[in-house]
Amino acid sequence: MALQTALRRTPSTLASNPVLFVPVFVLALLQVPQLLLQSSAPILASLVSLALSALYVVLVPFVQAGLIGMADEALDGRTSLATFVAAGKEHFVSVFVVYLILFGVNVALGAIAFVAGIVGVVSFYPGGAAGGGGPNVALLAVVAVVVLAAVLAYLVVAFLIQFYAQAIVIDGHDAIESIKHSVRLVRRNVVSVLGYTVLVGVLAGAFGLVVGLGSALAAPSMQGAVEPFAVSLPSLGAVGASALIVVLGTLFGGFFGVLSVSYYRTLDG
Repeated sequence: MALQTALRRTPSTLASNPVLFVPVFVLALLQVPQLLLQSSAPILASLVSLALSALYVVLVPFVQAGLIGMADEALDGRTSLATFVAAGKEHFVSVFVVYLILFGVNVALGAIAFVAGIVGVVSFYPGGAAGGGGPNVALLAVVAVVVLAAVLAYLVVAFLIQFYAQAIVIDGHDAIESIKHSVRLVRRNVVSVLGYTVLVGVLAGAFGLVVGLGSALAAPSMQGAVEPFAVSLPSLGAVGASALIVVLGTLFGGFFGVLSVSYYRTLDG
């Protein structure tokens, strides 16, 4: 019921407040230089990608808090970019703290899976890299269990605390309490939240597929040699792919931003 209500309210809220798309549009635009440079200057594109990754660490929590503040206000009437800035500034620290906690958890689980994968590869060589014999089946089984456990742990954590930012911005919780509140909310509504998560996952997967195809179109052609630091005009495919990614990213980001807030408010009563 909560998901149906959120799905019904989201389009009308976006239609009456198109300004909600603006922050997401600006965030999507930041990806354009990297996409265009992939086909004209691959090395420079890699450097730009690193710089953007560092920028996103700070920018994403601000945009997340600001967009949630706008969506919360828009569901009750009208909103503006002033609300985006105010909510971003007020709740940035709390959202950023949880963002760093999640980042640390992801790194830890990723490191566990990576080490387990290395052990799995080594297990194919019982006598060492130059040794003979078949793989150690028992060790491979243990490695598979460890990797699966790491993946499941990540999914469970993401599932339980996915509403931490809404709890911070809408209900005023601090970083740690927002995590606890999200966990309590999800545990009380497991079936409903699972349906919501699956829907968002499918939409995000479809968007990710489009982005992946767009990035492939924007990638440099394998025909002929490319000077590492040479800069040329971007290809037509790169321009088209960049435009498509920006448009779809803006639509998806705006829709999900409002949907998540509407669903949270309905679920939280």
